[in-house]
Amino acid sequence: MITPEPDALEPLVRELHRQATPWLPAGQGTRLPWGAPVAADTPVVSCRMLDRLLEHAVGDFTVTVQAGMPLRDLQAALAEQGQWLALDWPWGSGAAGQDSGSIGGLVARGMAAGLRQRYLGVRDQVIGLTLLRADGTAARAGGKVVKNVAGYDLVRLFAGSWGSLGLITELSLRTYPLPRQRRGLWLQGDLAGLERLRQKLLAAALAPELVDWWSAPLALAAGQAPQPGLLVSLASVSAAAIGAQLTEITSEAEAAGLQPQRLDCERLEAFRAVALGPGLDPAKSQGQRWLLRLGVLPSQGMALLGDPTLAGVPGWLEGGSGLGLAWAPAPQLPAYRVEQLRRRCQELGGALTLLEQPPGADLPAWEDAPSRPLIEAIKRQFDPSQQLARGRLPGVRPGPIRSGS
Repeated sequence: MITPEPDALEPLVRELHRQATPWLPAGQGTRLPWGAPVAADTPVVSCRMLDRLLEHAVGDFTVTVQAGMPLRDLQAALAEQGQWLALDWPWGSGAAGQDSGSIGGLVARGMAAGLRQRYLGVRDQVIGLTLLRADGTAARAGGKVVKNVAGYDLVRLFAGSWGSLGLITELSLRTYPLPRQRRGLWLQGDLAGLERLRQKLLAAALAPELVDWWSAPLALAAGQAPQPGLLVSLASVSAAAIGAQLTEITSEAEAAGLQPQRLDCERLEAFRAVALGPGLDPAKSQGQRWLLRLGVLPSQGMALLGDPTLAGVPGWLEGGSGLGLAWAPAPQLPAYRVEQLRRRCQELGGALTLLEQPPGADLPAWEDAPSRPLIEAIKRQFDPSQQLARGRLPGVRPGPIRSGS
């Protein structure tokens, strides 16, 4: 991995362009194996040294940071001012987000989790960014204030681009006040009853922070009965308001024959830590497991959890979006079952992405999206020489891996 000093980054990119050398943009490099593979000899250019907080407009609830800043460090700095980025720790972050990776990498992957229910996704938190194009040209999109709407919305284009369009170097994001009160509910019981409650929660005037489906193995990992359940997080500035909301949901759950457990903030965070999976120690787990990004229509989440293709696999789905993650050791989940699960997700109106797979599996990380021609046209505009993240273009089924030179 090449980690140039900030003033050497642009000259390096220009030289790679002059030499027509393919390269892979990166942040801290904690999740480089995720997604479609690139050639083993592809140089990785990291913005790890771009790790400063540039400006925190506390009264405007915005912050501007260099893209290599670890998410954990940024959250700690914001907390000193009573604020936070309303984003989940990425899967595999470990205790207190110690392996959270960089904020630039988080945006480049564009993956949110349950907090999307109230705060929307990663791309909705970004109000401006600066980037280096493949030829080393610097460009900026958006601004530093939430109301800025000038120009073409490149922010949404780069969120989830996986480094295929450019290297993000700087970001301006919106922040939120830290919630004063946070409580949770864990609910198990009849799947149909859980589904009816999910629908009510999503339509509530005071939206929960998250409403996540959990598979039976994930529930078991949290010390609960081995059956699917719903994890609900509630946040408010008022203890009375959150207490009333808990009472109302608990009454509805009990009337539906469900088994609700109230969770204080500490127990709620313990549940959510289980859903983050293990830490990212390459020597222990990377390359020897499956990590799957699931997606179905929100109304089909219950159907997926009860499907035999997901049997024995820990995972969760956002109740409002139908997106989630599942993971398993390589011996526990044969490749043919992953293909079956992919087809089942497609039947339920969604898709499956392979973030990690064992050596030799050789399954495509993702399939062609209906918008593939548009995706490829955008790629040609930003990277006509096809140098960036060659072979890793979301929405385009990967072909055979070629040499990085």
